[in-house]
Amino acid sequence: MSDKTMTAGEVVSRLRSGMTLGIGGWGSRRKPMALVRALLRSDVTDLTIVSYGGPDVGMLAAAGRIRKLVAPFVTLDSIPLEPHYRAAREAGAFALMEIDEAMFMWGLRAAVHRLPFLPVRAGIGSDVMRVNPGLRTVTSPYEDRETFVAMPALALDAALVHLNRADRLGNGQYLGPDPYFDDLFCEAADAAYVSCERIVDTAELTKEAPPQSLLVQRHTVTGVVEAPGGAHFTSCAPDYGRDEAGQREYASTPWPEFAARYLGGGLHDRDPE
Repeated sequence: MSDKTMTAGEVVSRLRSGMTLGIGGWGSRRKPMALVRALLRSDVTDLTIVSYGGPDVGMLAAAGRIRKLVAPFVTLDSIPLEPHYRAAREAGAFALMEIDEAMFMWGLRAAVHRLPFLPVRAGIGSDVMRVNPGLRTVTSPYEDRETFVAMPALALDAALVHLNRADRLGNGQYLGPDPYFDDLFCEAADAAYVSCERIVDTAELTKEAPPQSLLVQRHTVTGVVEAPGGAHFTSCAPDYGRDEAGQREYASTPWPEFAARYLGGGLHDRDPE
C-alpha cells in the first residue's frame, strides 16, 4: 500500500487533451471545483465530459474545453439552468449526448463491469432515441421478448470526485446525505483522483461515520488531494452549504471577467459557510 497524496497541479499534469473525463457530484453539490479550477489553468482541451452537470460543465464549456458532453442535465440547483453552459450550447460549441438520469447511471455501471452496454427501460417511449440516433435497442432473448434501450458503457479515461474525508491510501468517505454515484465514476475510470476536505488516518474514517460511508475504495483511486473548501461554491454537506451569493455572482458575470477573478484568486478564497 502506498501514499497516493498529490497536489491538484500534479493531478492535472496527468490529464491529456482528447480524454474522456468523468466529474462526480450532482448539479451544484459536492463538485471537485479545486480540481476543475486547476484543469482550467492548464492547456488541456478537446475533452469529452461525462457529468451530472453543474458549474464544472458551465466553466469548462465557457472556457472552450469541451468537445462533447454526456449529461442528463446541467443545473445550479437553486438556479435551474446553468447560464454559461446554456450560452455555449446555444452557440453550438460542442456536441451533446443528452440522456435520462437512469440511463446515465447504467452507462457508468456498464463501464464498471467492463460491459459494452446494459439493457435499460429508461428512455423507451421518450425523445431520447430521437435526439440520440446512435442509440440502439435490444430485444430480450427470453419469452417476454421485451425491448430495451442498449445503453452504451460510459468508459472514462479519468475521473475527478470530491469527498468529505479520505486517507492517504485512497479510501474516500462521504458524510452528507447522498453519494452522488461518485463510486461509479471512480470504478468506471482508468485513473481516478479524489479531492477531499481533509486527509485523516485510516482509523479515523470510521470514528465520524459508519463503514457504509466509505464510498470509494483505495484500489480504484490513483491520487488523493487535500483541498479544504475544494467543492466551493457548490455544497459539501455537512462541512458547508452552497455559497449562494458566490453562485449568483458566477451566474450573472460574463465568463472572461469571472474567470480572471476565479482562476487568479478571489471568490474561491472566501471561507465556505
